[in-house]
Amino acid sequence: MVDKVIENNQVIMAGEVVSEFAFSHEVFGEGFYMLELSVKRLSESYDVIPLMISERLIDVSQDYRGEMLQVAGQFRSYNRHEEKKNRLVLSVFVRELSFVEEEPEGTKTNQIFLEGYLCKAPVYRKTPLGREIADLLLAVNRPYGKSDYIPCICWGRNARFASGFQVGSHIEIWGRIQSREYTKKLDEDTVERRTAYEVSVSKLEVLE
Repeated sequence: MVDKVIENNQVIMAGEVVSEFAFSHEVFGEGFYMLELSVKRLSESYDVIPLMISERLIDVSQDYRGEMLQVAGQFRSYNRHEEKKNRLVLSVFVRELSFVEEEPEGTKTNQIFLEGYLCKAPVYRKTPLGREIADLLLAVNRPYGKSDYIPCICWGRNARFASGFQVGSHIEIWGRIQSREYTKKLDEDTVERRTAYEVSVSKLEVLE
């Protein structure tokens, strides 16, 4: 039986493996490893998405770079303590995987469904060219009392709609996971390039 709670966080993704396995952590003797997947966008550019994979699903001693992988799982977050503050770290927790001959066409390469609760007020703004954007932070419940905190970005009509949401609103979201590079100023002389991950929203609904 599929855990009912898991239905509120579903990711399907396919792309090219572009890294080797890197050890992440161990739970009850089961090792978890990070792997990066390059996923094509409709615009022919790519997102590089971090996957967290159990050593029980795949031989983590092998190098699979260049191979096509299809995965299903959840988009998860945890807080990593850095420089006296917490940083939200996101990855796709893989439950199923398979190697495929070629990248599937259309949305099957990157789709996500989330159901959760808005935990911060929406941040609505316009670009210099007048494009409307709204940033949301969604708390998605896991079993056993934990939650994942997922940043989401809405555009256009969806942004206008989302700008009226209240903290605590119960929301469903459909979209895709995207990566975005930015620079972080650490001190006067040091700038670090980082990558942020978020859900680009294609459709959203408020639940009563």
